[in-house]
Order: sequence, then C-alpha cells, then structure tokens
Amino acid sequence: MRQFYVFIKCELGRTYDVAAALVDNLDEAPMVHSISGAFDLLAQFTLSDDADIGRFVNQKVQTISGIKDTQTIICFNAFTRDRGLGDG
Repeated sequence: MRQFYVFIKCELGRTYDVAAALVDNLDEAPMVHSISGAFDLLAQFTLSDDADIGRFVNQKVQTISGIKDTQTIICFNAFTRDRGLGDG
C-alpha cells in the first residue's frame, strides 16, 4: 500500500462541506484534518501499490465541489515501529 497526503485549499465557507465529502465518499481517506495556513485541510490517502496517484487526485479529489487547489505530498517510507525501523 502507498500512502500520500494532499493539502487542500477550499472555496470560502466550504471547508466543512469538503471535509465531509472526503470522509463520506472516499474510503481511501482514513484521516482528514482541519489545518491553518495556506491550505484548509490535510487529507491522508492510502492506495494499492499499482494505483496511479496522479489520476486518483485528479479524478477523485480535485473534482469534489468546493475544492479550489491541492498540493500532493508522496510518502517514500513510514518510520514507525511496525514498518521501516526494523523493530519487528
């Protein structure tokens, strides 16, 4: 499985609508956070190894009503106790 994050800029007054649409309609989004700064939301996504992340973001995320802009952050490795650090 591949994980990545998407910063999401929403149209004014639409942040809660966009967050609800992400959570309700995309099983690939286990977490969506409200944040401050240049973007309004940070969404975590998990896709299969063979999935096209760019196509997913373009067709499933950016088409949600109320989204104005996105920035995708692709994860290379997860440094957690169960993956990546060798702590078995």
